[in-house]
Amino acid sequence: MTTYKALAVLFTAALLEAGGDALVRKGLHASATLRIGFLLAGAVVLFAYGCTVNAPPWDFGRLLGVYVVFFFVVAQVINRLAFGRAPSARVLLGGACIVIGGLIISGTPL
Repeated sequence: MTTYKALAVLFTAALLEAGGDALVRKGLHASATLRIGFLLAGAVVLFAYGCTVNAPPWDFGRLLGVYVVFFFVVAQVINRLAFGRAPSARVLLGGACIVIGGLIISGTPL
């Protein structure tokens, strides 16, 4: 698998996981009429995430470190768009550490 394809798969997995988590969160706090729809959609999206991240034959431990970077960034974007919450300074500082860690794990020169 090429590097770009692996990164695309990891980014897709991050979208699916963070999106599925957001759907479950919406479902847990939705009215009774919408709850089951959000929860079922969240379950389907999270299942798709599990298939996406585990199907390729890659070094799971190494690439999961890079995946965490994608997950963090996507989760912050979804948190802002879906829940109206901007990341705090502490979250941004921690996120910078996550990104630096991902660069170290991936072997990208800093």
